[in-house]
Amino acid sequence: MDGDFRTQFVRDPAALKHYPALVLNADYRPLSYYPLSLWPWQEAIKAAVLDRVQIVAEYDHVVRSQRAEFRIPSVVVLKEFVKPQKRVAFTRFNLFLRDEFCCQYCGSRGDLTFDHVVPRSKGGVTSWENVVAACSPCNLKKGNRTLRQAGMSLHRAPRAPLAEEMQMHGRKFPPNHLHESWMDFLYWDAELEA
Repeated sequence: MDGDFRTQFVRDPAALKHYPALVLNADYRPLSYYPLSLWPWQEAIKAAVLDRVQIVAEYDHVVRSQRAEFRIPSVVVLKEFVKPQKRVAFTRFNLFLRDEFCCQYCGSRGDLTFDHVVPRSKGGVTSWENVVAACSPCNLKKGNRTLRQAGMSLHRAPRAPLAEEMQMHGRKFPPNHLHESWMDFLYWDAELEA
């Protein structure tokens, strides 16, 4: 049989894929801002049935099983507090987030890649302290040279970010879709403007 045989026996309406649930920690803060902590609607209902979350807000859409009917949760709160990670993983995405999706040489926001400040051929290592987000033109211009040799400078010296910094950066880049029921929970701890 071609493909996954289960697709012939499982009905998965495409419309229901578009009902993610915002997941909040027990202190009513999102587990993460970027990527935003979201679960598929199936996981949210499963967690609610297993009494692992409290449903705070729901969509106007209903799903049914043989024995029950459930409104799809749009916001759920974990019943047990999950301690946030202190160490930020060194990934391409986190590097771009640390540098706010901006080339550290010219400041442009398009066509990003990453660059070793001290080239690997000159003893540079792949670490938070030596890698920055760079646009392709700046990366090509710098090439296999040091900053001095290339006549370039950095906007900010690279360093390992703190988890709190990454959360703050993540708030600046919300996903394309934010359901209105999420708004009260995403920025409630943000500082108010005078």
